[in-house]
Amino acid sequence: MAAFSRQHYIDLVEKHYFGNVDKKNMQSVLNCFQTDGSLTVQTAPITHQGRDVGVRAMFQTLFDSYQVIWHGNFEHTVDVENECIATRFDVRLVDQRGSEVELHNCNFWYCRDGKFQRVYVFMSGENVLR
Repeated sequence: MAAFSRQHYIDLVEKHYFGNVDKKNMQSVLNCFQTDGSLTVQTAPITHQGRDVGVRAMFQTLFDSYQVIWHGNFEHTVDVENECIATRFDVRLVDQRGSEVELHNCNFWYCRDGKFQRVYVFMSGENVLR
């Protein structure tokens, strides 16, 4: 029997991860990752290694670059037994000058013990996760 439910992974993605990215709550975002977790932007390609170093630095750059961050219109496929979730979603960003960026992305999350171990991002436009 799986340790975590389908709803756990959906809440992890929508509420705990993206909900806190949109509010720029750094520690709450990082709490979604294992300490040795990584985030790879496959369409760049670039990998941010380690929750407290690479992933933190990437989010700090994102938070500093955009005054508005929004993620929504989620569509999920969840594999509870293997602790994986794939999500299609939309992104709206407004930078410090008021310019808007819209993206249509897909993320693949591989979890361990209910938290993100590896994240793969497929982004429709320019990489905003530097």
